[in-house]
Amino acid sequence: MSTTFAELGVPQDLIDALAQQGIESPFAIHTLAIKVEMARRDVCGKAKTGSGKTLAFSLPAIAHTERNKDGKPTTLVLTPTRELANQITGVVEPLAKARQLRTIAVYGGTNIDKQIETITKGIDIIIATPGRLIDLIERKAMDVALVECVVVDEADRMADMGFLPQVEWILRHIQVNHQTMLFSATVSYTHLRAHETDSYLVCRLLLE
Repeated sequence: MSTTFAELGVPQDLIDALAQQGIESPFAIHTLAIKVEMARRDVCGKAKTGSGKTLAFSLPAIAHTERNKDGKPTTLVLTPTRELANQITGVVEPLAKARQLRTIAVYGGTNIDKQIETITKGIDIIIATPGRLIDLIERKAMDVALVECVVVDEADRMADMGFLPQVEWILRHIQVNHQTMLFSATVSYTHLRAHETDSYLVCRLLLE
């Protein structure tokens, strides 16, 4: 008998939101990762494109996200490109809406003033490329101090594109204990070993 999302600890409202999208059974990476993530453990996961890895980090992240009274984000997803940011947002938004959580994707090449206007109204989940997020933090338009859940997606591409120092800079601005989930389709641990600033490798979940 196959494992269910409920058995992995996914809350019922998110299970219902998945069912509305025709998603009723976990993929292999979900079975490996979600129960561990729901226990708020740090995870480093490798899964091929199309395996469902975005849901593997999105479901636990959304389940753990709580609104901050000052409208500051408590969940952060970092990704190397605007295309990936939009793809992740497409997965996260319908699930976040089931919990009345506010989501924004921020990346370069778009109107930063409009992004700031949205952020000032309050954001719970931010999906960002490192450069634009740093710009927002330096302008004091974004505060990541209270982020309790961090996802780093496509970590190998982050390394190849030279973004890991920027990721580290962002993580240093988080002032509370937080869960870290690192996912990639082709993660190379040799890329990451020099950048273990955030307990990235506490749990290695490899799906070949």
